[in-house]
Amino acid sequence: MSAPYEIRVIGDPVLRRRAGEVVDINGKLARLADDMLTTMYEAPGLGLAAPQVGVQKRLFVYDIGEGPQVVINPEVRETRGEWTYDEGCLSIPGLNFELLRPKEVHLVGYDLDGNELSIEADELLARCFQHELDHLDGVLFIERLEADDRKAAMKIIREQKLSAADLADAEVRSPTPSRSGFSLL
Repeated sequence: MSAPYEIRVIGDPVLRRRAGEVVDINGKLARLADDMLTTMYEAPGLGLAAPQVGVQKRLFVYDIGEGPQVVINPEVRETRGEWTYDEGCLSIPGLNFELLRPKEVHLVGYDLDGNELSIEADELLARCFQHELDHLDGVLFIERLEADDRKAAMKIIREQKLSAADLADAEVRSPTPSRSGFSLL
């Protein structure tokens, strides 16, 4: 089975806009969540926010090894502590940086049955929640990096885009497959 959605990558304007509140929890939203989970697993990732698949709704899915979950209209009510961890993003493929975030969060929201959620999370789950919530607010993790790391990240991103453009241009000029061994994933 192939992923139902293409994950939007940095440069796509949908990733920079704040997503709107979900007002109706229905079968259509459940199908969206199922398709997002399939897309997330195939990527593979730990979490995926609706804007990453081009849908401007405050919804994300995740699975850190305890089974698939969905959170609708999430809010972080409280944070505690600090934790530095190597963070990456499906919308910025191949880029990981150490990032300091709160170690613990109290997240509230709703599930697909409309039930209120109240989750105390720490470490990886807390980081996942904060990362996905950032996506719902139009924020990418590189914006949270220290100035020097952000500058390095942007340089890598520019170089990756150049390489992708060069490869696409080469494929247009030469319909035969390249034997260079270079592959763009």
